[in-house]
Amino acid sequence: MMLRYLGNLSTGKLVLWCYLCWYVAIVTLHFDPSPALWISSVGMSGIIGTALLLSTSSKTAKPDGWTVFRLFLMPFCVSSYAALIKGKNFFMIFPLNLNELLIAAAACVAFIMLHLACRAITQKPTSASCCLKSK
Repeated sequence: MMLRYLGNLSTGKLVLWCYLCWYVAIVTLHFDPSPALWISSVGMSGIIGTALLLSTSSKTAKPDGWTVFRLFLMPFCVSSYAALIKGKNFFMIFPLNLNELLIAAAACVAFIMLHLACRAITQKPTSASCCLKSK
């Protein structure tokens, strides 16, 4: 089931997963155990996530669970990321330290490779490949 999910990711969801890989790599490199940072991020997530949920909900269609989770996760990641990189030699979201930049980029590339491998594993064989196997 997980192989199928990863193999069938749309381009948009693949980009979102790459964002998460980047985030995890940078957070790992610059982790700060300060409770204030994480509590503030949870607070921002609650406020902004609720606003996003209200703006995307309608009387006829409610967002599914994963969508709701993402609506709250993204503000959490943005606020904690901003707090973690503040004053640490970044240009926008990019670390100026080449090793850190390569680690974060490698996390994204590794996920894309995982996606492609899952796609190759879960793809239904074409009629040509079925004929080749039977010979």
